[in-house]
Amino acid sequence: MNWCKLGSTKLLDDTDVMNTSMHLSNIRIARISTVPFFVVAQLKHQLVELGLQGAQVTVIASDEPEMSLLRGLTGVRCMPIDIPRSISPWRDFKGLIHLYRFFMREHTQIAHSTTPKAGLLTALAAFLAGVPVRLHTFTGQPWATMHGLKRWLARTSDKLIGLLNTRCYTDSASQRQYLISQNIVKENKLFVIGTGSLAGVDTQRFDRKRFSSIQCAMLRKELDIPVSAPVVLFVGRITVDKGVHELIQAYAKIKTTGSDAHLVFVGRFDTESGVEGAILPRDIECLPDSHIVGYTDCPEKYFAIANILCLPSYREGFGTVVIEAASMGVPTVGTRIYGLTDAVEDGQTGLLVEPRDADKLADSLLNLLNDTSLRIMMGKAAMQRALALFDAQKVNLLVVNEYLALLRSAGILK
Repeated sequence: MNWCKLGSTKLLDDTDVMNTSMHLSNIRIARISTVPFFVVAQLKHQLVELGLQGAQVTVIASDEPEMSLLRGLTGVRCMPIDIPRSISPWRDFKGLIHLYRFFMREHTQIAHSTTPKAGLLTALAAFLAGVPVRLHTFTGQPWATMHGLKRWLARTSDKLIGLLNTRCYTDSASQRQYLISQNIVKENKLFVIGTGSLAGVDTQRFDRKRFSSIQCAMLRKELDIPVSAPVVLFVGRITVDKGVHELIQAYAKIKTTGSDAHLVFVGRFDTESGVEGAILPRDIECLPDSHIVGYTDCPEKYFAIANILCLPSYREGFGTVVIEAASMGVPTVGTRIYGLTDAVEDGQTGLLVEPRDADKLADSLLNLLNDTSLRIMMGKAAMQRALALFDAQKVNLLVVNEYLALLRSAGILK
């Protein structure tokens, strides 16, 4: 039985769809990302909202299996263009030409990119093609943890993105301040929509009430986790810059105290993050009471059995996974870095520690593992904050309004 499907979930109910005034009718919008996985995981519902508003939306990304999950969405079509993650001069040049030709052929009116390589190629192609509204959303800076030539190239790329686009965004206020302080983008060209996040959280999907106690017990049994054992959950790319080394060290320390906690990893192993070294399955499999789930299109079922989310990243644009967990009443132990300081209210909806400090990470996790009432209180506060500030319907309508304002400024709409 697939108990993750939420067939009735939609951004607007039937009455809203009938009454929508189609504000973006026939506006041609391109949303560009390096890989379609990012679009599926973060932007799918926002694309639907744009389609419901009458826009002609094209998703451009490398031709990978996740692209099929976007086909058939209202008002959305897919255009596969190879955009490599790593530096590849010939493939990058071909991607740039394909993007330029697409923008010219389609008379694109808004080109909006996310992810670093797609951002650079889109900024160049859209500028050369004369796209009137050129946008990019920064979701974290890989160069923040790089050194040498790689760091210089990545920083220069972000500067070009800021220079060539008509407007840029960050998904958190603290990330905006960081980019301004680093002289990457000028203050008058960099904005945050609402209170942050890329597309908010689908509060109907990430709702603990969807999962019965029987379903949760079945999942625990499948993972061989006792019903009474607390669960620490990691969701994301399993890589060095997500702080997984420190999480492994912290969890090993926790187990020496006799804790019956279990640690669950949900996500893919990523060896191309730009940080030296890699996390391998054997690094986790040697830990007692640890579980590697791999990628899932239903992370919410793991939030339903979790007591704490742990995200000890070195860098994070915002931390969407934090508000997904929060929507289900799960507090977060994370790191005190830009992005996460916006997603987590330290001491209220979770706890923050300095990055790369495995001992302090272990202490904070133990604090919540050993104090059930504090953990529950923080989980409730996290849920209330997610519902009030980050509901996807609210965030996506803010994006629509932003597009409308920019189109009017460009003289495309009256």
